[in-house]
Amino acid sequence: MELILLSGGSGKRLWPLSNDSRSKQFLKVLNNNEILESMVQRVWGQLQKVQLHQSTVIATSKSQADIIHSQLGDHVPLIIEPERRDTFPAIALASTFLFSIKGVRLDDVIVVLPVDPYVGIEYFEKIKRLESIVKETDAELVLMGVKPTYPSEKYGYIVPQATLNQQQDCLHVSHFKEKPTESEAQELINQDALWNCGVFAFRLEFMISLLKNKGFPTHYEELQEQYNQLDKTSFDYAVVEKAKKINVLSYTGDWKDLGTWNTLTEEMGIKQIGKGIISEDSTNTHLINELDIPVTVVGIKDAVVAASPDGILVTDKASSPRLKDVLNGFSQRPMFEERRWGWYKVLDYTKYDEHEVLTKRICILEGKNLSYQKHNARKEIWTIIKGSGLFAFNGEIHSVQSGDVLEIPLGSIHGIKASTDLEIIEVQSGSQLVEEDIERIFTSWDDVEQHCKIFRPRTGC
Repeated sequence: MELILLSGGSGKRLWPLSNDSRSKQFLKVLNNNEILESMVQRVWGQLQKVQLHQSTVIATSKSQADIIHSQLGDHVPLIIEPERRDTFPAIALASTFLFSIKGVRLDDVIVVLPVDPYVGIEYFEKIKRLESIVKETDAELVLMGVKPTYPSEKYGYIVPQATLNQQQDCLHVSHFKEKPTESEAQELINQDALWNCGVFAFRLEFMISLLKNKGFPTHYEELQEQYNQLDKTSFDYAVVEKAKKINVLSYTGDWKDLGTWNTLTEEMGIKQIGKGIISEDSTNTHLINELDIPVTVVGIKDAVVAASPDGILVTDKASSPRLKDVLNGFSQRPMFEERRWGWYKVLDYTKYDEHEVLTKRICILEGKNLSYQKHNARKEIWTIIKGSGLFAFNGEIHSVQSGDVLEIPLGSIHGIKASTDLEIIEVQSGSQLVEEDIERIFTSWDDVEQHCKIFRPRTGC
């Protein structure tokens, strides 16, 4: 059995901590024995406990690749979409990777699941059952559905053809119902309907045949080239709703979608993260502060106060699901990002008539490096405020340390490796301060050292 974890989406429901590059699954807000971890770290740890991690790949976008490697390690295999095109294209691309690159057999079972469910370990034990159900039945697809705990209007429902019981927890699917009203949801529950939790199982041949029938290549690299021609639609709509033989396996254990502040704070295990004070009479109130200034909460009940470089939120917990609608149309560049080499925080951004100025605080972790790169629309000044490292500049490498100021003119090729944890204040100035203005020459420091002349003593730049 091979697993595909889907990691996508951008952040609005958990703003200001989540943004376009840091979705909800990457927020380190879950308390695990006094250590804060993210949803993706929690799920990966559970996969390791049940020995499923070695047969798992993560399908994601370019913008999330760095943060996944930062939180899980460089060894985790990623299927990176050339562009975001919903779950059907992502699953199709991952399937061709398993088929043409990894060499998975056509009769092997593939299980697809989200990267961010908040579940107990029994959830993954149930996942294991999907393999035998696919192999022992003639179903094209086997889904896993969660037994509802209340008539929710935000989930899709899977309606089985018969009544579920302890002896028979896997049945044929009758039909589906997307996001019903509360009264409709209650009627569906009376029919033993299950929440659709986004778990799909099928033989690899099912997806490979589907791609062939649609006229698409089944080799990974070839499908990457034609990725923008795949329908930009969900796997549910493109595949599930059109399949003729579908079974559903009932799951009755713990399961929760931590997609809004009210549900997330129920499972955080801690009331305060970051600098600040919550008064004793501020009952059922959570404070999450990523800023360096303290936040004080006095006499506020049933609320969330969240502060980050992207903004400040004060919301009643019951109203927090409305956040995405309130932020509709609001857009700004991410002010904080976690990368495989460390992180950066935007300190200031100013746009003048003819140019822009952006100031960042950058932390490069010991042993990590920024890519060897150049820019065609901006110059940079780096002031090293902590640590030491090696600075590559136009073919030469110099040692640098706290207090050094490095000027990087437009078009200069440059990179840096941290000998110890290294912090830099970077000031960018130019006509266009965008990610697309980065031309990466090398990403590996070994390649940089082979290319450059190495001067270990500090001789200036």
